[in-house]
Amino acid sequence: MFLEKVKNSERLDEEFKRQHDNAFTRIDCLDCANCCKTTSPILLQDDLDRLASHLKLSTGQFIQKFVEMDEDGDFVFNQTPCPFLASDNKCKVYSVRPEACSDYPHTNRKNMRDVLDIALENSLICPAVSEILDSMKKG
Repeated sequence: MFLEKVKNSERLDEEFKRQHDNAFTRIDCLDCANCCKTTSPILLQDDLDRLASHLKLSTGQFIQKFVEMDEDGDFVFNQTPCPFLASDNKCKVYSVRPEACSDYPHTNRKNMRDVLDIALENSLICPAVSEILDSMKKG
């Protein structure tokens, strides 16, 4: 399998960064927003506090209104699409968005070998990740 082969590459992080930068010169997330339409980020306590403060709610009120616990015990949004996704695919809370959202699609980071399974899953959601992996397969 392709991912098993690249997992041992000494330059895996560099190659992902190169392909990430290349893909995002052509792909505009606002044309898609599939991540926001189909999945929920895992929400950390800092995310909950920051979002609640931004919306002038207590953290408890924010959780009650927007959050549920998933089967893994993680806090996630209680609906999809994301409750903060606007009709133009822009994020209504972009300046304070969850960490998982700001890091998405997780292809421009160190230690990519630790998250290759996530990259493969994200390739089914995000056209940029699909393009990145396709380019690496050819490359």
